[in-house]
Order: sequence, then structure tokens, then C-alpha cells
Amino acid sequence: MQNTIYCKSIKKTNKNSTLYVVLLLLIITLSFTSCTFSEGSEVDYSTKKETCESSNTVPATTIIPTSSPVTEQVTESTVSKITETKNPINTISEFPEYSGSAFAEINGNVPFFTQSDYTTECFESYSDLDVKGRCGVAYACIGIDTIPTEQRGAIGMVKPSGWHTVRYDDVIPDKYLYNRCHLIAFELSGENANEKNLITGTRYMNIEGMLPFENKVHNYVEQTNNHVLYRSSPIFKDDNLVANGVLLEGYSVEDNGAGICFCVFCYNIQPGIIIDYSNGDSWLEDSVSDNNNTVKDNQYSDSTKYILNTNTKKFHYPSCSSVSDMKEKNKEVFEGTREQAIEMGYSPCKRCNP
Repeated sequence: MQNTIYCKSIKKTNKNSTLYVVLLLLIITLSFTSCTFSEGSEVDYSTKKETCESSNTVPATTIIPTSSPVTEQVTESTVSKITETKNPINTISEFPEYSGSAFAEINGNVPFFTQSDYTTECFESYSDLDVKGRCGVAYACIGIDTIPTEQRGAIGMVKPSGWHTVRYDDVIPDKYLYNRCHLIAFELSGENANEKNLITGTRYMNIEGMLPFENKVHNYVEQTNNHVLYRSSPIFKDDNLVANGVLLEGYSVEDNGAGICFCVFCYNIQPGIIIDYSNGDSWLEDSVSDNNNTVKDNQYSDSTKYILNTNTKKFHYPSCSSVSDMKEKNKEVFEGTREQAIEMGYSPCKRCNP
């Protein structure tokens, strides 16, 4: 019935059968051409997609990173943000022993990031503290947007797991054994007193191990305006409160690792000092520490009033004669410990020796 009605309708519309045939052929030809164009477009799209996936070019859309190395401190809350992937480095015993260098290259100095991690969308992710108060993986895409524009503030109120205020005046040039080490440096993230980003780390690891890589990433981002995937994983043995070291990974995205590409383990040791990683206690390597060389447990942690010179980056006692020479705009009152002032980037005045 339907075909018949269709045919009658055609006859009523156009009695010239020849013209009908011509029109019908034209419709069929146009339909065929349209189908051919659509199939061609799909082939072109597929080719572009394969080209994109086979290279390290960053896709235009934002990608949420989904992988991280498995460390002993990846908590359930961390996994909800950063999905674990297989990583041959699982425990401290699998890292090379310290042999005189502040860091050792891991995995051929190639980070464990995967293609799906690459993004130019800046972000920062910090693991929740575990039941022992220990930090976990800190993960970020560093870019101009994450670089701070203000000076770092005080962080002395944070007491990371295993923290001790302890000095070895005759062994360590900067006297203090431990620093509050940022997993992702303030100069990269702008994170200041974030307890999820601070661990108990030796001065040696902080300055000789981690700082060179932090400076390298900072300089690269400022010079190129590119982005760097950056991951910092503290490695704890068993239930120890002090990490044995930190696995640092960095990879520049836009240039496929040409500018930044490293995977290193920074040793949380201090030459000449033995550390009990279970609780942070320490002593001289060749003898029992005496009171002249070692000052422990908050004897130097009482707050003191200092005057900071924000221009020269020196700190003074309020009674120092240099204070009266300061311009008011450069003068700032600070109450805290000597260690905190140093950690803020200030050095003691040579005149009053605070």
C-alpha cells in the first residue's frame, strides 16, 4: 500500500517519466557523494588522533593525571586522587646505598610518568598525613601560575613527624641538623606552612640533594613559561617517623623532557651524624655526643624578638646598632627562633651575632 501511494504521488507531481528518472539519478548521486565525504572525514580524524597519541604532543584538553609511583606512604586518601601504577621501586631496600653523593639516579634518570599524565593545566596535590602523622606523595604540574610572587613566611609552627631541634656546631656549617623540608619547594608551589608538604629532613638533603633540582625547575619555568610535572615521594621504612630519603621526579611537558627530565633519590643523611630514623634521635658518628657539640630538644627553640631587614635579608637583635640605620620600609619585627629566621632566608647580623 505504501509503495503504491508513493508511486501515485510521483505521477501526480510529474507526468514526465523521463524527467523523473533524471531527478532520481541526481538524488542518488548526491547521496553517494555525501556518504563518501563523511567516511573520508572519519579517516582523516583517525589519522590525526593516531599521530597525536604516537607523539608527546600535549592534547588541547585538560588531562587529569592518574598515575604515581607506589611508595610506602601512599594512603587511601592519596589513592583517591592519584591512582597507583606499577613501579619497580617499592621499599627503601631497593634504592642504592649512599656512596658519597647527596642523590642517586633512579630508573636511568627517567621519571615514572606516563603519556596520560601529561598536561599543561597547573595543579597541586598533597597526600593526607597517615596515622603516624607522616607525609605522603606530593604531586604537581608546575607553571608560572604556581610560582610565588611573595616572600616565604614562617614555618616554625609545623612539627613534622620525627622532628627534633638539634645542633652540631662543630660538624654542620649551618649548625642545625634538621630542616623542615618542603616536598614541593616554596619557590615552585608557594606552599608555606602546609603540614602535608613538610618533612623532617637533614640540612644536607635539603641543600645538597633537593635544592639543585628545585632551582633548575624554577629557572626553567621562568625562562620558558612551560610546565613541569613534578612529584616528590618520601620513602619511610616500616613505621619510622623520619624518611630515609625522597624520590624526586621532574619532566617538562611542552618540549617532551628536553628541558627537564630527572628521577633521583635524595638521601636523608648528614655526613658525620648517625640518625635513628624510628624517632629522629641522632649522635656523632665517631663518639657519643657531648654537651659542647650537641644542643638538643628545644633548648634553642624559645621564641625571641628579632628585627628583620627585608632588603639585606639579615636579622638582628632589637638592640643592634644596625637597626637604627635601617629604613623603616625595610624593617620588620619577627618573634620566633633563630632557626626559623634562617629557614625564612635570613642570615644573622655579623655585628650583633643573634
